Amino acid sequence: MRTSNELDGVTLLGDTHVKYPDQYSPEVLEAFVNKHPGNEYLVTFTCPEFTSLCPKTGQPDFAKILISYIPRERMVESKSLKLYLFSFRNHGDFHEDC
Repeated sequence: MRTSNELDGVTLLGDTHVKYPDQYSPEVLEAFVNKHPGNEYLVTFTCPEFTSLCPKTGQPDFAKILISYIPRERMVESKSLKLYLFSFRNHGDFHEDC
């Protein structure tokens, strides 16, 4: 079980009144302390329906994003990562550049 000190900075998880960003918002990303920094393991996130807006046509530009990393001292909180990726929804750029 994690202590409240170990969850400092994790504010979005469990919050049922989260505001979904409608503009690019890197500040929504949160992280927490990895309880097992000496263990080498792979964390993988899949975003099957990433969208941004094509800067030429304004139409949705779709992508599937896979993020894999080996955590060291801190780990990305997954709900904040989902909100971060969602924040590109109205961002005018090719998904490859996002």
